[in-house]
Amino acid sequence: MKPYLFILLTCLVVSASAQENQKEDSLGWNKKVVGMLNFSQNHFDNWQQGGENAWSWTFDSYTTFINEQAAYQWANDIQLSYGRTRVEGSDSRKASDEIRMESVLTYKIARYLNPYIAVTGLTQFSPGYKYSEEGKTKVSNFLDPGFFTQSAGMGYQPNEHFKTRFGASLKETVTHDHGVLYTDDKETETVERYRVELGAESVTDLDIKLADNILYTSKLELFSNFKGLDQIDVNWHNLLSSKISALLSVNFDFRLFYDRDISAKRQLKQILAVGITYRFY
Repeated sequence: MKPYLFILLTCLVVSASAQENQKEDSLGWNKKVVGMLNFSQNHFDNWQQGGENAWSWTFDSYTTFINEQAAYQWANDIQLSYGRTRVEGSDSRKASDEIRMESVLTYKIARYLNPYIAVTGLTQFSPGYKYSEEGKTKVSNFLDPGFFTQSAGMGYQPNEHFKTRFGASLKETVTHDHGVLYTDDKETETVERYRVELGAESVTDLDIKLADNILYTSKLELFSNFKGLDQIDVNWHNLLSSKISALLSVNFDFRLFYDRDISAKRQLKQILAVGITYRFY
């Protein structure tokens, strides 16, 4: 079965029974959707100091659905990001592109420490290119690669701002046209388009207010294959958001990514943007 079909089926069948003696106003679904649109433009006309016309835009959305019951918590997160940029004299290029889904089912057996099962998926919307003096080379696409994990273990959440989990994990990487870059085993003669790794995962979430109008959120994901515990894959996402007015905000997005099977060097991405933020509740 394809891993993304497994994730879909898992999300559809996961359910649990709540205890009867619980206040109804504290149970049920809590939903939140936050959308952010950022745009920037540079325009020069007879500007003697020089410069190039350019524009850039990005759209980000964060959707959370949490089903809180007496016996369990089912938390679902969907993060979407896409953006384009263009400098005069060149075609528009991607500035941001990500689809990330996470579903975590936690059974409540203790106050802070509880068992969980989780599934996650990560991919992108459209083709990605690497640019050089010779032109552009296509290096990625939708589900090419796609990263999927299924895990189970124990989670710890002492308060609403911090939570972490640790457990055994099965990680799949799938490709279609770009197996050489993401899934190929260099020791074989064929190009593999599918890689499965059994290992351990750790996921830590932090969500705190640094000031009345400044919010910092962080997600640190670590994975280590049991065949090489001394090498750890890292996906660390940080977002610092400052609310200037009811709609206007300043956002700083920083991402550190490392996967030894893709590149021996860590990958970095950062975005500083001013734009419109709207919350749907």
